Amino acid sequence: MPTLRHLTIEDFDKIILLWQEAGLRSVRLHGRDSRDAFAEQLANGQVVIGLEDADQLIGAVVITKDARKGWINRLAVHPNHRGKGYAAQLLAAAEEQLHAMGLHVFAGLIEADNIASLALFAKQGYKKHDVVYVTKRDSEDV
Repeated sequence: MPTLRHLTIEDFDKIILLWQEAGLRSVRLHGRDSRDAFAEQLANGQVVIGLEDADQLIGAVVITKDARKGWINRLAVHPNHRGKGYAAQLLAAAEEQLHAMGLHVFAGLIEADNIASLALFAKQGYKKHDVVYVTKRDSEDV
């Protein structure tokens, strides 16, 4: 039976491998997702919850917050473990963590073509908003 736990910098390599195997397209190992950047993010309040089966990391979710809301980011489940309710379990764990932080508004950014994630969040009561997400980056690595 898979178990949830808070991940640390010692889990960095497992997290990156999971993200790559799950097909996350926005991983930037030479910038915001480097080991040093990840350690700094953890030190500044980012929380990562992992779902493990034996010694294998089969799912993870990144949780951050701003002054008004909690953000659920990079929810990923290994392709061999999809369709078993693990994504919903991670989403519920993220919400529980955000409640513990005193937050009551949760948000996530989902790529428009990620039908599975859109369906998961909708099934859990999230409402889709038509907004345009814009970014400005100092480099492609951030």
